[in-house]
Amino acid sequence: MKKIYVEQIVDESKFNSVHLMVVLWCSFIMFCDGYDMVVFGSVIPSISAEWGISTSTAGFIGSLGMFGALIGSLVCGILADFWGRKKVIVVCFTIFTTFTFLTGFAQGPVEFAIFRTLGGLGLGGMPPLLVAIMSEYSPKTSRSMLVGLISSGFAIGGISVALLGIVVIPNLGWEWMFFFGGLPILALPFMIKSMPESLAFLVVRKENDKVSHILSKLNPTYIPQKEDSFEVHLPKQGMPVTKLFTEKRGFSTIMFWITSFMALLVIYGLGTWLPQLMVQAGYPLTSSLLFLFALNFGVMIGNITGGWLADRNKPKKVIAGMLILGGISLSLLGFKPVMVILYLLVVVAGACSNGPGTTNYGYASKFYPTRMRSTGVGWTSGIGRIGAMVGPFFGGLLLELSLPTHMNFISFAIPALLGALAISFVQDKYSDFKIVSTKPVQHIGTAEVNPNEV
Repeated sequence: MKKIYVEQIVDESKFNSVHLMVVLWCSFIMFCDGYDMVVFGSVIPSISAEWGISTSTAGFIGSLGMFGALIGSLVCGILADFWGRKKVIVVCFTIFTTFTFLTGFAQGPVEFAIFRTLGGLGLGGMPPLLVAIMSEYSPKTSRSMLVGLISSGFAIGGISVALLGIVVIPNLGWEWMFFFGGLPILALPFMIKSMPESLAFLVVRKENDKVSHILSKLNPTYIPQKEDSFEVHLPKQGMPVTKLFTEKRGFSTIMFWITSFMALLVIYGLGTWLPQLMVQAGYPLTSSLLFLFALNFGVMIGNITGGWLADRNKPKKVIAGMLILGGISLSLLGFKPVMVILYLLVVVAGACSNGPGTTNYGYASKFYPTRMRSTGVGWTSGIGRIGAMVGPFFGGLLLELSLPTHMNFISFAIPALLGALAISFVQDKYSDFKIVSTKPVQHIGTAEVNPNEV
């Protein structure tokens, strides 16, 4: 019996049609995720005028969608261990697209909130599983690049909302933004047929024929043999959260959490409320949606550049610097500079709010030793999701207070600056950097890091 190390076969593979298929499906689903994150913000001016709801109520509805996503992310990770990642992604995708489509039929804020919350259950479960599958199928030399590539689909989805909304909302009505958002369900049969299942899950289930078939396509140098047995190194299970506060890491753990919370509060709050903020500032809805386009264009830039910069500099300095720059940009938005500068500030605000949130996960994965890495990154991400849930409500509350326009933007800048302050207090002397950089690899292809941590 010949033992085959699955990770080694994948690591040594060259990019081919199988990898491309995984990239396309993961990017497509991330696109849908990004579309949904931004679409609510694009229709707030319309539904507020039609239903006469207050800004605080609209913010609460936005937070309910994020609450659904939080619950979905917690539940779906557990279900994926029993059903497989592909099956859970398919179920989540079906739930998300169905309730997105139904949202277009909502006759009032209660129905709208229910549909958004239920849709969020499906939405929240997908991104971590997509990152995990992409990591699992990527060649070692291009893994980070491919994960970053599919993550950019999120920003492109947000950009598409702005471009589509300029045409659709004035001519067809806000409902059609959700009808279009539900159309991806038509791709479901093709997804079921062509999207591969997690290799680790197939190995655990001892579905050797499927594993050998996939590996031979991923890496033609592997020739399947009947006597082959497969071995995969599963990510280490997480530890109790209390372990994050041992070995003098407790203070830094709190700082990671605060940074993640603040960064996601800002980007999800802006993603929800930027059009309404610009309408309040005197810009027409069409121009306000263009600002939403600029924001998400910045998000795409931040996703790409944040990790690139952190690989070449101290992550702490990169994250703090971006958040400070984002806070300054947000503060200047309320003073109505010339149009070119205004758009540039929105792009910078998007890049310097979302980029640090993503880079912060990578920083945390390096800070904690392997035995507690899953727990450290998982809790940092979880606290960030709470910030994402608070962001829409925070923005709605600001508008409810009828503050001057520049004060609204300054209020969003404050959390960004608090995040920069928090990350600067992370104590690298208690980190695992040296251990991570010098620790010998015992198995070629062994996965030392949970794919969800990428």
